[in-house]
Amino acid sequence: MTHSATTSANAVALANPWAVVPPLGNLDAYITAVNRLPMLTQEEEQRFARELRDSGDIEAAGKLVLSHLRLVVSTSRQYLGYGLPHADLIQEGNVGLMKAVKRFDPDQGVRLVSYALHWIKAEIHEYILKNWRLVKVATTKAQRKLFFNLRSMKQGFKVEDAADDITHRDALTDAQIDVVARELNVKPEEVREMETRLSGGDILLDPAPSDDGEQAFGPIAYLSDAGHEPTAMIESAQRDVLATEGIATALKSLDERSRRIVTERWLNVNDDGSGGMTLHELAAEYGVSAERIRQIEVAAMKKMRTALAEYA
Repeated sequence: MTHSATTSANAVALANPWAVVPPLGNLDAYITAVNRLPMLTQEEEQRFARELRDSGDIEAAGKLVLSHLRLVVSTSRQYLGYGLPHADLIQEGNVGLMKAVKRFDPDQGVRLVSYALHWIKAEIHEYILKNWRLVKVATTKAQRKLFFNLRSMKQGFKVEDAADDITHRDALTDAQIDVVARELNVKPEEVREMETRLSGGDILLDPAPSDDGEQAFGPIAYLSDAGHEPTAMIESAQRDVLATEGIATALKSLDERSRRIVTERWLNVNDDGSGGMTLHELAAEYGVSAERIRQIEVAAMKKMRTALAEYA
């Protein structure tokens, strides 16, 4: 590109900031266009930042964002090893850049590039953690620190081992775990746990049928049926006995009136809980107060619990 063409492109970028940036669908064209955008001088950056802060000038915000898009592209390249689309990493980094521009204070004495780097990385980190696996592998601060540093540190150990003619090892030794824990200020057991998480992968417990209609074999086949576990079967049988013979025996321990009150209140009900007689209905039938029916019911239930305990 000639000097005049470059000057013309810079003029267009400053006059209409978004006109020169193609969509991310064409990644190569996007990166090429971003790298051609003019950088702002410190004076221009300060001026645009104050215009945005003092009057909410959207055009000034656009110029600040555009001049730092190449920073996002450069930063996003550091995270290509996680197997996620480069365009998505750039998109998330751009979100962080816009957040940084919105919060940037030009009077703090730092350049926007230094301030924005934190926000760009934060958004990219969050995107990677949410999308690297189906199950999120890092939630605490220590886990996040290990997730983004453990693999590179392991590579460093492998290089040292090769230089010392030590047999290749995939797992960290206890001494290496202590080094990682000390350098990252985390616990050794947290290092071991993250190493285990990173070495694993997502597995479907119940895979979908194959194209020929055959049911795929998955780990769910190894899971036991808790319903047929001996202890659970014994407990289930005991509950069945208590619900039939036990209740019948407990009811026999009551006088006729108490038995009928319990039966009408708790046993003659539908599946939805309706159908039982109310305290007032039973009170009207026996010619006593509802409170008296409640007292009889409480005493009867207490007597039944004692009988059920002895029966069990």
